[in-house]
Amino acid sequence: MEGSPSNRWLSLKQASALLGVHPATLRRWANRGEIPVFFTPGGHRRFALEDLIRFTQARRQAGALVGPDQGWTSRALSHTRSKLTAQPPHWLAAFSEADREHKRALGRRLMGVLLQYLNLGEDEDESTAALIAEARAIGQEHARNAIRLGLPLATAVEAALFFRDALLEVALQLPEGMPVRMEAHTRLTQRINRVLNEVQLSVIRTYESEAFR
Repeated sequence: MEGSPSNRWLSLKQASALLGVHPATLRRWANRGEIPVFFTPGGHRRFALEDLIRFTQARRQAGALVGPDQGWTSRALSHTRSKLTAQPPHWLAAFSEADREHKRALGRRLMGVLLQYLNLGEDEDESTAALIAEARAIGQEHARNAIRLGLPLATAVEAALFFRDALLEVALQLPEGMPVRMEAHTRLTQRINRVLNEVQLSVIRTYESEAFR
């Protein structure tokens, strides 16, 4: 049973090496029921090779959502442009082409933060803190751009909410036919909202500290 990864049953170390993740990450997935695990009489974890293959295939299908995949970025940007074209919001006229390009750049940065955050475990650590700080910095830049244009806070928040909704709509579009348990979908939504909430709050705090002095 402790042989090469070609055997049916793999140890925690072998399975995590096969998946390319840290053993602690695989242990966390197993504890959450995201991947089946068998315990030996001695209390050691064993993973079936067939389960690992299925898990890998499912994650590959969901790569546009939870992996460093440029496809998700392209879809999000395309979806945002479609929404802007179909029914241009009133605040759009205030942004020059340079401002709009700045917004697109911030959108790409935010999507990068989201992808990295979704790939992390749920335990708070230095990596999590760094990504949350980056989300706040993005919100701060949104706010400073709006302040420079003389936009009121309500308009700045409305613009931020527009881009937030566009990102969330694309992020939650899972591949058709992919089985996703309700609790996993809820947890995913919560983690996406954690990042987007930080951006929104940062917009408001920046106005409070820099525009209302």
